[in-house]
Amino acid sequence: MKDDLPKAYRGLETLKVKHVHHWTDKTFSFTCARPASFRFRSGEFAMIGLPNGDKALLRAYSIASPNWAEELEFYSIKVAEGPLTSRLQHLKAGDEILIRPKPVGTLVHDALLPGKRLIMFSTGTGIAPFASVMRDPETYEKFDEVILTQTCREVKELDYGKSLMAGIEADELLKEVVGEKLRFISTTTREESAQMGRMTDWLNDGRFEAATGMALNPETDRVMICGSMEMLADHKAKCEAAGMVEGSNSEPGQFVIEKAFVD
Repeated sequence: MKDDLPKAYRGLETLKVKHVHHWTDKTFSFTCARPASFRFRSGEFAMIGLPNGDKALLRAYSIASPNWAEELEFYSIKVAEGPLTSRLQHLKAGDEILIRPKPVGTLVHDALLPGKRLIMFSTGTGIAPFASVMRDPETYEKFDEVILTQTCREVKELDYGKSLMAGIEADELLKEVVGEKLRFISTTTREESAQMGRMTDWLNDGRFEAATGMALNPETDRVMICGSMEMLADHKAKCEAAGMVEGSNSEPGQFVIEKAFVD
């Protein structure tokens, strides 16, 4: 950005919004033009936001697009009283947002040890980083089986995940890479649907094992977790109870959570 802007804006770049889609009255996604110099690993997040006087208003947002995509995609909740989301939800094509061009994160392949089955547990907009990972060819080079789960309160909130699956099916190149390796398990907790309950309940009562063919196994399974703080704690406990060790970029393990959204 220009040198005459306040110091807090130095090092930030602007992105032009290309498309906005409102999935429900609580969630929306938007895509932005991707700078040619912007590089990231699928599953990472970036600090994005809007001008706010002398100091930019920035929050951590997972990049939902895969690392090969020409656009940057973000998936967000709408919070009426939220300092940033209360404004972001009104974005339209042609508007601009700010981004700090230094993506980071632990929901990446580098933070996991080699394994055979990748399981991604998500709730709500926690599916965003996995929207990136599930569309990355490297995922299918590293794992024989990929399982994505998403739990929401209402059926309509599952539409984003379903659209991701439909997009893969419609993309001839990506469909060939993914093959039969990817499965999507979506459940609800409030509105009646074909599959009900939290994934922790599924892990407790055997439904997860029945649906996937195997309970959590530290020898073969690698796990990524993204959701609310309570959800992260609950799933982390399940992984540790199964004998899994948490990983990081410096010390890969058997499961990872995104600490940025916990702290």
